[in-house]
This record gives sequence, structure tokens and C-alpha cells, in this order.
Amino acid sequence: MQDPIGVLDFGGQYTHLIANRIRRLRVYSEIVSPDSDSDRLRNFKGLILSGGPSSVYDADQPRFNPNLFDLGIPVLGLCYGHHLMAQQLGGVVEPGQTKEYGAAQLDIREKAGILEGLEDSETVWMSHGDHVAQAPPGFRVLGSTASCAIAAMGDPNRELYGLQFHPEVTHTPNGMRMLENFVALCGCERTWTMGNYIESSLQAIRDRMGDRNVFLFVSGGVDSTVAFVLLEKALGAKRVYGLHIDNGLMRKNESALVRDSLLEHGFTNFYVVDAGTDFLSALRGVVHPEAKRRIIGTQFIEVRDRAMEQLGLDPEQWILGQGTIYPDTIESGGTKNAAVIKTHHNRVALVEELIAQGKIIEPLSQLYKDEVREVGERLGIPKSLVWRHPFPGPGLGVRALCSDGSESLGEAEQNAEASAREIARKTGLDARILPIKSVGVQGDFRTYAHPVALIGTTDWQTLERVSTEITNRIPQINRAVLLLRPDTLPPLFVKSCDLSKKRLDLLREADAIATHALEEHGLMDAIWQMPVVLLPLSSDGEKESIVLRPVVSKEAMTARFSEIPMDVAMKMADDISALSGIEAVFYDVTHKPPGTIEWE
Repeated sequence: MQDPIGVLDFGGQYTHLIANRIRRLRVYSEIVSPDSDSDRLRNFKGLILSGGPSSVYDADQPRFNPNLFDLGIPVLGLCYGHHLMAQQLGGVVEPGQTKEYGAAQLDIREKAGILEGLEDSETVWMSHGDHVAQAPPGFRVLGSTASCAIAAMGDPNRELYGLQFHPEVTHTPNGMRMLENFVALCGCERTWTMGNYIESSLQAIRDRMGDRNVFLFVSGGVDSTVAFVLLEKALGAKRVYGLHIDNGLMRKNESALVRDSLLEHGFTNFYVVDAGTDFLSALRGVVHPEAKRRIIGTQFIEVRDRAMEQLGLDPEQWILGQGTIYPDTIESGGTKNAAVIKTHHNRVALVEELIAQGKIIEPLSQLYKDEVREVGERLGIPKSLVWRHPFPGPGLGVRALCSDGSESLGEAEQNAEASAREIARKTGLDARILPIKSVGVQGDFRTYAHPVALIGTTDWQTLERVSTEITNRIPQINRAVLLLRPDTLPPLFVKSCDLSKKRLDLLREADAIATHALEEHGLMDAIWQMPVVLLPLSSDGEKESIVLRPVVSKEAMTARFSEIPMDVAMKMADDISALSGIEAVFYDVTHKPPGTIEWE
């Protein structure tokens, strides 16, 4: 490939997304190890240093080539890469007094190099705890935010630039312009296309498979559907067989809809297995989210093995296919320096063993959701399948939170609640920490912390501001939710419960009500996904609570909470509250970061 850009992987959640965005600019990009030798790095027209979960002052910081700033080619450091550039060239990096996650306003002092052609103030997306306290000699401060004095810096003479924020995510609206500026600095020819990628992928599938066939997990979502079509195009329909597993964790009537949809769109070579009893039996008594994910992933493989035996398929001739995309890999800690955020079902230990044995093919594993959809459209897959709302492989298993009933709020949480209430009351809201935890991602690390419930009436902009300030300032809180119903919040405690069919059926009904409301009001295309989450929070030990989590995203690595019209949200809450067994209904007003899209 001509004029490539090298992306040095320090383990950031967005590392592969950087490469994705450079390819979107029609420039080939490649992810490489930070400790690659100088001759290897000189083959690139420019280098981008990714973010990562480490601090540059850690004793075990990732290894890197100390000469990478002396190669005579442009270098752009992002987040951790920004810190590394500052530290190595004589600046100072320190822990920030205020952690910064989500949207911020960048005030641009100098529109030079990477910031050329931008406005005086730009919205940018932050996810960091450390900050550059002093720029290196020769660098100028190009931009600041309210919480970060050196949010952008550069040495135009050496073509070295550092950004504290993430231009690669969609929630930095002009981030692509910044990356385009870097590509221009590198003097790259822009000739790479997604069509090139598809053709190379088809040939790579044929080379990899030889005379073997593929037995593919098919959920009915866009990832597995696109993988199905891509594999068939490469190998022919007779060499690809789909397996849909009804695991007892699907939405209401989901498996029947998947079967009918696949048949309607010409897929006939697939098999449906009802394994709900097996999954729920294996999950009985299990409450920890990571344990649930691992069990679900293992069950998928075990059901696959039984199905192959029943169909008389030779496991040496039929290897497993998965619609794995890159966020599944990176959030599961799938690169050298990455932290585990949550183990995806297609990245459990048994799957990793099969990958090591060469018994799994994943044709989409280097793509993000937006790229998968583009591939689907180029392959002629109908819009109704390509743009279907994402649904996680573990299904409702990660949307029904479980507990052993031991959670309680200690002194640290009570102090955190007092701080949250102080922030909320400035806008006329009240705040209560909920005695449950959910998964989050902050500064490329996994967090497992409490949500705070905001109580009162205000506008979406105020809710965003309060949510961001609370989650940035209070480490015990990684998520904020707005109470929709009832009007006041009774004292709630955590009830002991696992993934029973009764709880899942309750969640299925609530999910169906919410989905119907989106369809009725023409909102399905306005949001990207809306998980409906069951919380074991109760005032009487019988009822439970629901969270609505509508988000807008493109690639699943970042997301904004979606602003559904309040009258529609309240109607959803009223209808869900009418279900027997529902205590309260909340609306999640947290971006990603600091909250993940799913709660587990």
C-alpha cells in the first residue's frame, strides 16, 4: 500500500477506531506495536500514538521506541500519546484534579497544523485522568478547555502535535477535519476504498478456508447477517451453514422474527435450536456480570457442538464462524496493552482456545459497526437488516442485573451522594445513589460503580451537564439516570435474584412496550439502540425497576444518550409502570464514556 499511516497501539479503547478513521479518509492505515524498530516505523508517512489505560509515570508503562519522535516524519499523540510526547520531549504530566469524560469545549488559541481551518471553539470528546501540566520546549499551546489548560499543543517546525481529546470519535464533530489535516501534513495520497477491503476480504476468506466449510452463529443482527452474506459470496451457499440459538435470553418473539426474516430474504441454509433450558440452568444462582458473560459464551459453543453432531457435520471440515466486530475484541482486553472492560460472549476462554487452534473464522473482526453496515449495503443486503438495532449476543442476560442481596451503601457512597446532591440542587434537582453497580469505561479502564438517580424536572441540556459533572468529579459514580415514574423515589434496596424465567419475561414485556412506542412515534431511525434494563431494586422485596437506555452512536465505541421527546418517554414509563412487578422507571442520561452502552 502507498503512503500508509502507522497507528501505535498503547491499549486504548479507540486505537482501532483511529485506523478506521484514517481509512475513511482513503489512506491505508496499519496498527503496529509501539516498540517497533525505527526502520519499520520509517516506512510510514506519519505516526499516530493512541490512548491507553496506563499513565506515563507508571513503572510498567507500555514499551515503546524512544526514537519515534526523531524519525523526521509527522507524529500525532492522542490522550496517552499526547502525555507520552510531552514527557519524552521535556514537558510535565500530572494526575488531573478533575477527571474529564464526555463532551467539552475546546477554545482554540492558534489554528496551526492539526487545528487549521477550525472554529474558535469546537466540541471535543474527552476520556482522561492525567493531563499535561507543562508543554515541552519548542511546543506552543494551541487549545484549552475549562478543565484542561493544554488540551492541544504542537511544534509546527518538527510537525509534532498532541491532543488531549479524541478526534477519532464521532462525538468530536470536526475530528475528521483534524485527522484530515494530519494526513495532509504527511503528504499521503488518498486512494484506499472500502471496495478494496471487500475484495481483499473475499480472497482472504478463500485462502484461509481452503476446502473447509463454515458453521456460522447467526443472531439475526447486522453483524452475523453481513458475515453470512460475505462468507456465502466467498465460498458459495453450500459451504456455509447458519445456526440460530434461542438461548432463553431473547426479546419477545425474537427467535421467530429472526427465522422469518432470514427466510424472507432468501436464506435457507440455517438451523434453529431451542436451548433456553440449558442456558438458564447453567446460569442458575449466578449474579456477577463477568461470570454470566463467560457462562453464556461457553454455552454457545457447547450447543454448537451438539448441533453439529445432530446434523452429522465433521468438525474437522466445518469450522465455527462468528460475526465478531472490533469493539467485542478491544473491550474484552484483546490487544497487548488494553484493559478488560467486559468479556464479550464471543471472547470467552473456550472461544480463545478455538481461535488459537485455527478453528474459528471472523470475517468482520477488524471492522466497526458503521463499516459493517457499509459492507452490508455494498453487498446488497436489504436496509431492514442492515439498519436493525443492535442486540448483544448474551441478550437479556446482560440487561437483567442480578444480585446476592448483599449490596449496601457505605460511608464513601453516602459522602458521594451528598456531593452529588450538592451539584444537582444547583439546577433544582435532587440526587440519590442507587445501591446497585454497573459497568463503565473511564480513561480506557473498566469501572464498576454506582448510578445516581436524578429527581425532578428540567431540560436535556441541564441533565447532560449535571450527569457529566457528577461522573467526572465523583469516583463512586459512573452513571446518571433520571427518575420518570413514580414522581418521588421511595427508599430502595437490592433484592436477591438471578436470571429466572419470571424475571426475564417481565423484562421482555417492558422491552416490547418500549420498542412499540419507538415504532409508533417513528423514532426507530432517530436512535441507534435502546437497551431496556431490569434492576433488582425494590422497596418491598417483590417489585423491580426498569431503566430506558436510548443512545446515538455509529461504531459503539462512544455514544451519547438520546433525547427522546419527553412526552413519549413518560408514556413509555406509564405503560411499563402498569406492569405487575415494576417499582420505578428511569431514563439513562449518561454518555459513553463514562458509562458503557449496556449496563453489564
